[in-house]
Amino acid sequence: MSFLDSFLIRAALAGIGVALAAAPLGCFVVWRRMAYFGDATAHASILGVALALAFDTSVFAGVLVTSLMMATAVSSLSNRGYAMDTLLGVLAHSSLAFGLVAVSFLHGVRIDLMAYLFGDILAVSRVDLAIIWGGAALVLLLLWARWSALLTATLNPDLAYAAGIDPKREQMVLTIALALVVAVAIKVVGVLLIAALLLIPAAAARPFASTPERMALIAATIGALSALGGLQLAFTFDTPTGPTIVCLAAILFALSSLGHALRQHIIGPN
Repeated sequence: MSFLDSFLIRAALAGIGVALAAAPLGCFVVWRRMAYFGDATAHASILGVALALAFDTSVFAGVLVTSLMMATAVSSLSNRGYAMDTLLGVLAHSSLAFGLVAVSFLHGVRIDLMAYLFGDILAVSRVDLAIIWGGAALVLLLLWARWSALLTATLNPDLAYAAGIDPKREQMVLTIALALVVAVAIKVVGVLLIAALLLIPAAAARPFASTPERMALIAATIGALSALGGLQLAFTFDTPTGPTIVCLAAILFALSSLGHALRQHIIGPN
């Protein structure tokens, strides 16, 4: 019997893979205050699912292409005088609506819409696992190669220009990484909860991190614990797995915030 024959082993590995990819990227989402940007990119992916099924091609490829297109469109339009919050609100919800309408036109194609909206980690196959870990490896490699430049562009764009770093290019790097994470995470937590998996572990790690690298490592640990713990809780209490993973991450965030507040109260800011 192969190690990967167990659906629980495959689900656990899938959850860890997505958590490792989402955590360092989620740190940049928190630092740049672009949580809604991640939401808009994730919502666009349901349109990618519909197009992939319509043209009988890979769902991963369809989601990746539409996520990239959405992220690029947001980056381009934000430089033309549109208010970012308004732009993201319009694009996020309209892309989700167009995607859901497009799915309704797919006749003769059997589709479990709930699995794409909220994930179906227990149905992860070996091929899905290879895609998830391959995508996670690409995201981590991309962030590792550009880590210093991304940090500089995030902290101070003027300093980045002075150092010969183009902040717009680094924004595009984040855009590509975000599209990859959305494409690999759709099977685990679904379209509607991908942004939560990006944001919550990073936000929970922030009070305990003294350096950006430590924050990324702590966020990855929290994300992996949320994935494994949420999987166990869902199996025990027969609850939806994707939402349970996010619920556990939210509980860990609440405990993190409470612990930080108590520490500040007892020992002071320093």
